[in-house]
Amino acid sequence: MKKLLVLGLAVVLVVAFTVPASAFESVFGGYWRTRAIAQGKFTGEDGGNNWVANPFFGDADDPIGTRRIKVPQNDLSRVDTRTRLYYTAIINDNLKFVNRFEFDATWGSPGYGDFGTDGKDFEIKHSFADFNVGALRFTVGAQGHAIARGFVFDDDYAGVTASYKMGDHLIPFTWAKINEGGLDANSNDADMFALWPVFQLGESWSLNPFAVMVYSKEGDAGMDNPVAGPNWLSDVGLALTDVWDDGINLYWLGLSVDGSIGGFNLWGTGIYQGGKVEANDIGDEDVKAYMVAGGASVALGPANIRGQAFYASGDDDDLDDVDDIEEFFGTNGQSYYWAEIMGYGTFDNQVSAGSPGNKIGNIAALNIGATIKPLEKLSLSGDVWYATLVEDGILSDEKELGVELDLKATYMLIEGLNLDIIGAYLFADDATSLDGNNKEDPWEVGTRLSLSF
Repeated sequence: MKKLLVLGLAVVLVVAFTVPASAFESVFGGYWRTRAIAQGKFTGEDGGNNWVANPFFGDADDPIGTRRIKVPQNDLSRVDTRTRLYYTAIINDNLKFVNRFEFDATWGSPGYGDFGTDGKDFEIKHSFADFNVGALRFTVGAQGHAIARGFVFDDDYAGVTASYKMGDHLIPFTWAKINEGGLDANSNDADMFALWPVFQLGESWSLNPFAVMVYSKEGDAGMDNPVAGPNWLSDVGLALTDVWDDGINLYWLGLSVDGSIGGFNLWGTGIYQGGKVEANDIGDEDVKAYMVAGGASVALGPANIRGQAFYASGDDDDLDDVDDIEEFFGTNGQSYYWAEIMGYGTFDNQVSAGSPGNKIGNIAALNIGATIKPLEKLSLSGDVWYATLVEDGILSDEKELGVELDLKATYMLIEGLNLDIIGAYLFADDATSLDGNNKEDPWEVGTRLSLSF
């Protein structure tokens, strides 16, 4: 980390001091937020003492040789801070050097949130060259993009994006490096390729077809122990073990649509996922999965009403047909935030038991919400979410996750400084648990103070 920090700062300083001051423009910006969070019962358990079998002595029905453990609830209360600083050197009309740095701290934990605040927590979030060559625009380096609204990919990566602008239309192509096999191990390289053009149809509609592929020749290159080497299959979204060691070839094909009719703003996304996972241990697996999502919003007087729904296929029985993987998954960069408790929401530190969180797969969800602005500096919003697993979950044979209520108030304390107050409660069903028998409802309250410049 120290070497990376020194290298990043050195590059910035070289540009700043070697290019004449009159030859480029420096642009600074940033974001800061501090949050206070309290969360409870996220496992859906009551936290009491239960009999648990000792693996060496007896069983749960025999008090002799057993022990009591406290069932986890994942209760949490903490304060944390994030700072992001942006620096861009605009060298000329066709060349920019973009850098974004991040500092994260949990108050009272080791790092710059510790007592004394002398931590060395520092992240180079982005550092890339942004330049035009004729009609082509290139971004080369550590950067970030979202593809398919995050249902397939929304993350940072090291790679190249080349974009061609054709009138109002934009045609970008991305190559991202997932894993570098290293010396004499090129067969363990993993790469993502994505073509994701945006076609503007008049003033009201846009179409975004996309094709994403993830490829590697040998996966773990035959390593039986993922700790001994890069288990890159987890980096492309497969929550599986290292049996998938003979390579994969996966693809996602889909279309996103955005537009408006009258006062309604509409959006939709459909994705088919296919390809093959080659495994030495149990044979090849064909991937056959899909998902659909859509939403709408409309202004009605002082209120904005919104709703959305998504459905991602699940696997009905992994043991019934080992030749197919039917549960939808994205790349490891897949990230779609939704409900506060079941979908990471504002505080994005944990999700309730049984939910896939921002990694949308094997789930169906429905939402309706509204935002009103009673005062110029105050907005109030509320959302109701219903979610269920499509097929039985990993933790139990239950499917129903429950109904969640999210409330949020945002107030501008002074110009540029906002305060959010958030509360959420999940009326949990049995799939929100560690054993298929929900006992408690998860809840969350918190505040966020934020500014950007």
